Amino acid sequence: MNLKTRTRMARAVLGAAVATTLLAGCAVGGATDTSSSSSTAAVAGTSASSAAGSAEATGTVAGSSYIVSTTEPGDLNPGKQITAYDQDMAMYTSLTSVATDGTVTMAAAESVESDDATTWTITLRSGWTFHNGEPVTAQSYVDAWNATAYGPNAWANSGQLAEIVGYDDLNPETGEPTVKEMSGLKVVNDTTFTVQLSAPDGQFPLQLSQAMTGLFPMPKAAFTDLDAYNKQPIGNGPYMMTTPHEENQDIVLTAYPDYAGTPAKTETVTFKMYTDTSTAYTDALAGNVDVVGVGPEKIVSAVTDFGDRLYVNEAPGIAFLGLPTWDPRYSDVRVRQAISMAIDRDSINEAIYAGKYTPATSFTPPTEPGTPENACGEWCTYDPTKAKELLDAAGGWTGSMEITYPGGFGLDELYKAYANQIRRNLGIEDVTTKATADFAEFAQIRTDAQIGGPYFSRWGALYPSQQNTLKAFFVPGGGGGCTNCSALQPQEVQDLIAQADGQVDQDKAIEFYQQAQAVLAEQLPIIPMFYEKYMFVTSEKITALPSSQGSPVWAGITVS
Repeated sequence: MNLKTRTRMARAVLGAAVATTLLAGCAVGGATDTSSSSSTAAVAGTSASSAAGSAEATGTVAGSSYIVSTTEPGDLNPGKQITAYDQDMAMYTSLTSVATDGTVTMAAAESVESDDATTWTITLRSGWTFHNGEPVTAQSYVDAWNATAYGPNAWANSGQLAEIVGYDDLNPETGEPTVKEMSGLKVVNDTTFTVQLSAPDGQFPLQLSQAMTGLFPMPKAAFTDLDAYNKQPIGNGPYMMTTPHEENQDIVLTAYPDYAGTPAKTETVTFKMYTDTSTAYTDALAGNVDVVGVGPEKIVSAVTDFGDRLYVNEAPGIAFLGLPTWDPRYSDVRVRQAISMAIDRDSINEAIYAGKYTPATSFTPPTEPGTPENACGEWCTYDPTKAKELLDAAGGWTGSMEITYPGGFGLDELYKAYANQIRRNLGIEDVTTKATADFAEFAQIRTDAQIGGPYFSRWGALYPSQQNTLKAFFVPGGGGGCTNCSALQPQEVQDLIAQADGQVDQDKAIEFYQQAQAVLAEQLPIIPMFYEKYMFVTSEKITALPSSQGSPVWAGITVS
């Protein structure tokens, strides 16, 4: 297995988990507002006083608690986890954070600086400790990143470190690695380390924020027993585990009394295991669980059942309709445009999502800084008359059309609606839908190009930058294992993304990302459908459910 394959597989696991978890109604990944982020110079100058953690904030309310529905998370080690995102976000604090206007602020880091977007200097805030009292140092990050990247460990989030110089040495194309440390990581002193990237990447400070759990630190104590650490991580965040997790048993976290950031407002949070999201929803109605993620199949009923206790959060997710451009019937851009214009996104939004989603008009969600408001233009606007004209001009349609999606996630009505509108508005008589047995089967046939019609394609960004979504879809091996999420990857788009990546100044980077979106609108290799929302319902006990990048901020939740 070569390096690219190994990295792609590691990312594929994470990408599948993102899709699966989001469809089940849980929030994964994040991004922020449409506003342009500040330049890296401003990032580097941000002080700890502007960070998420401020010791002057209101303290923890003794004896307070709430319960969150979840599923068995499996691995809890942040470098390994693929479904324990919520638990790890409660137990760890990332190096940076992203404000609602898209600017990077500092969290566990004091500053993140670079002159060339290739070599970065990270300075940590002093006085932070892990839950076992061990100081958080630069070595804590370097050791954790090397362990996550080390190929023989086979940790799922290894790919999050793939751009650091020396990653290839830990993941050789053949044989075992001869080293265990990446040459691109250097400890300067207890609170400072440097990171050398294999290519310029001005988005690096954004990658250090929330959802990239493979970039969290690990204490020395973790390496004495990694199996124990996997069941009871020792984090640097507002909540801590006091007992190891046993499979299918609830996970109870308590506020870490020596946390150097903003103290958790509630003393205890319990992640309660459910095998059925419908049961969790019913328990929320009865007040037996306090926070429950809402999947697509429950959105309409949640509006009535919970009223203002339904929280609809702007999310970093975007849903597309993929197109099998390996089939020559889809090679003419007018065919792709016709399919897009034949679908009434507004009516589907009302029928399926109770009007809570937003029809997509660009190729990245508006929560990613600098996303243009209407990059897709008329091609994402419902116009059945023009759609039919475009298809006729392209030579019409021959044969059947089968729309494929992963089964088991409440997507049946959505894809039936797509099929009905394409059949009616384009005059294609034989349009059917096919649900695979599960996501794994779907991902495999998509990767193998064994799909004969439009198909499910979506992304939940792992950090708030257009880079994350655009590279996942339009750069081969660009991240997340999203093979054939877009079967067509225009070279001009790849070149513009590379130019954007090389900018230290975020405003200049955004200009190139926007140019890439303009090219995508011309070629329409994939069809934007909806900007997703992360939705949650709560019991009457919850008095505030703050969110960041769509996901609840567990330490900020308050209860009556």
